[in-house]
Amino acid sequence: MRFPRTHLVKTAFTGACLLLFAQSALAADDDPSGYPPLPARIGDFALKIEPGVAIPLTHPQSQIFKTGGGETVKALWVVNANMDIGPSATFLALPSETSGGEAGMAWTFGGSLRLRRARNATQEFLAISPWVDADVLYVRTGDLNRPGFAVAAGVSFPVGRARLFWVGPFARYFQIIERERPLFDNNDAKILSLGVSLEVGMGVERRRAIRDAAESRTIHTETFVCPDRDQDGVPDNVDRCPDMAGPMDNWGCPTYKKLVVQRDKLELKEKLYFAWDQAVLQEVSFPVLDEVVQALNDNRGFRVQVEGHASSEGGDDHNQALSEQRADAVLNYLVTHGIDKERLASKGFGSSVPVDTNETIAGRENNRRVEFVVYFTILNEGTK
Repeated sequence: MRFPRTHLVKTAFTGACLLLFAQSALAADDDPSGYPPLPARIGDFALKIEPGVAIPLTHPQSQIFKTGGGETVKALWVVNANMDIGPSATFLALPSETSGGEAGMAWTFGGSLRLRRARNATQEFLAISPWVDADVLYVRTGDLNRPGFAVAAGVSFPVGRARLFWVGPFARYFQIIERERPLFDNNDAKILSLGVSLEVGMGVERRRAIRDAAESRTIHTETFVCPDRDQDGVPDNVDRCPDMAGPMDNWGCPTYKKLVVQRDKLELKEKLYFAWDQAVLQEVSFPVLDEVVQALNDNRGFRVQVEGHASSEGGDDHNQALSEQRADAVLNYLVTHGIDKERLASKGFGSSVPVDTNETIAGRENNRRVEFVVYFTILNEGTK
């Protein structure tokens, strides 16, 4: 059933028995943390830091420099479940073999391609991720700019069930390519770096686990719907007209031209007119009252109190008597047009319940009125 999203609907359904119960169960997964292991997605980001020792491997560097240290930083973006790419930067520092000698330092910048084992295995041991990578480098040593490359291999282990951090040993081989220059050593510099890598970021995928798990939920739904005799989509215990189809914004009642069925009354779109200072209905009021008769015939559960109201002109006793007489006149009109008198009552309020000011002609005109307060009784099907 579908209803307009109005304040009226919200109020109606506060006490309605139209209920929808849903029981949801997460699909089972093997990860006791409650976060199912998920594959990396294209565009996911990781930051990798590789501190280590740097060992010169070839002459003349191995005779000039001692073992030093280095640091590599990589920003990696996922291409697929087994491949990442991104920029890299490395700093290498090799102390001199001789006291007071100048240390060897190199800065490298380049691009990196890494191949690795996918990191979505459910078992802790199988989550180990061996990897290899290759870098194409621009190398700056002193005043010299040279090309170079690096290749590496390592193993990463997840830290914690969320797998946000990965650590493990690595070995990286650097080769700085030396161009032919007269009177210079033209051998390539070759350096081995050994250390422990620290990576953060790929586990960020876990934070989407709850959202993604919702896609794999099994929903068991049972729907309980109240009776709806007129099949208008409004349950009988909300429907003011359970035997006549009508929209929810009219409380399930038919749409009438000269009146609107409100929550607790029939609201006339036109005034009822009486002879001046008398309880005699004018003919112009008959079409409005005929539609009231139609609404009462359509809806046998309506019990109506006809209420008469007066303006403040005249004495209180006179206004009270006139309001009672006018309410009786309307009640009699309904009875003579076929409405059972047992369904009707009348009451006069004089000028005690104004809806507008009595200081103006228009305000006093509004205060002289007849209202239809409805007491709704939901009848059993077929009751007349």
